[in-house]
Amino acid sequence: MAKKIVVLISGQGLTLQSLIDACHSDQIDGQICSVISNKADVLGIERAKQANIPTQVFLRNHYNTNLEMDMAIADYINNCNADLIVLAGYMKILTPEFTRMFKGKILNIHPSLLPKYPGLNTYQQALNAGDKEHGTTVHFVNEEVDGGAIILQAKVPIFDNDEIPDIEQRVKTQEQLIYPMVVKWFVDGRLSLIDDKAYLDGNLLPVNGYAMD
Repeated sequence: MAKKIVVLISGQGLTLQSLIDACHSDQIDGQICSVISNKADVLGIERAKQANIPTQVFLRNHYNTNLEMDMAIADYINNCNADLIVLAGYMKILTPEFTRMFKGKILNIHPSLLPKYPGLNTYQQALNAGDKEHGTTVHFVNEEVDGGAIILQAKVPIFDNDEIPDIEQRVKTQEQLIYPMVVKWFVDGRLSLIDDKAYLDGNLLPVNGYAMD
């Protein structure tokens, strides 16, 4: 039976689209059973609707606390019987209670070569530091922001005259390639989290995961 996937978004859904396409082409033997957004009227919701995927919007101002909102999302996900939660540009920090509830079942993609530059403004940080390369990281989610076990990284060059949009475009191209690959590993039963470490085919992955240059 195909694994059920819930995708959380906050924006235009480029990464979501790559996952939808991978499922439709049978690259991923899984079903996106719902797309959740913490923002209304975003393009990602329209992408889901065009693919006949159920959507649900959870707005922070409808809840007294972050935890109350996350528990409502958790209840919804449990009712979906989801096997995997994929964060695809979800711009709200999840509460520790939520991440513990779904430990080993939440993936995120972050636009830096973690552990460098967790959090926001990673492109500007890389430019400010004079870095010659940047990239993206797929990792399991834990209670620490962008601190979970690393699964896979892809690197891109930074050239002398680059501005943020130049680097961002290269990174997004890689993200749309590697995220579906990692989701496929998970739904195929190849990828797991054991003792807070990432394993692929039963083998412990390096601290920085696989690197794709």
